[in-house]
This record gives sequence, C-alpha cells and structure tokens, in this order.
Amino acid sequence: VQLQASGGGLVQPGGSLRLSCAYSGNSASIRNMGWYRQTPEKERDLVATISRPGATKYADSVKGRFTISRDFAKNTLYLQMNSLETDDTGVYYCRADSSWRTYWGKGTQVTVSS
Repeated sequence: VQLQASGGGLVQPGGSLRLSCAYSGNSASIRNMGWYRQTPEKERDLVATISRPGATKYADSVKGRFTISRDFAKNTLYLQMNSLETDDTGVYYCRADSSWRTYWGKGTQVTVSS
C-alpha cells in the first residue's frame, strides 16, 4: 500500500484547509486509517482516525473543528480542517493499518500563522 498526502499550506488563524491522502496497492486490506501531526517539540500525535465501517475518533484539541472521511471509490482519505489555530501547525501524516502492518505516507506541512 502506498500513501500520498497533499493539501497542506499556509493559512491564517480561523481559516480552513482540506488534506487528501490518495492510496494505492492492496487497498482492500486496509482497515483503519488516520491522520497524525508532528512538530519539532512533540512526537507524532493522533489527530483523527476512521475505521473501515466509518467510526471516527478525534483528538480533544480538534473535536468540532476537524472532520475525517474516506472515499472508497476514489481511494482517498480526507481531513477537513476548519477554524484553524496556530497550535494546529505541523507536518500531517496519513496512516493506514491492515491486519499485518502499518503504512505511512510522506507528510504535508500545515502552517497556521498571521
């Protein structure tokens, strides 16, 4: 399974971005998917996850502002980020879990700054 994240950029506080993660390969083997954020000060932390049936989980800091979704027809994972805050700055990575291993894509930089 290969993952390719995109959609990052520079945005002002209060703005919005939508991240995409296109995946290919043995996509039928993927169970859970998620977005993680890494900064120079912190390890790679969970932002949001979604199970194959569609159950979602969010970090407390993004609840009510971010929405994770998955389009099976397009083999794409999304993260809609609204009301962005400076603390949302970081490199965002998408992750896919199959029954036997975890896959990571290259990150996409999100910078929230005025």
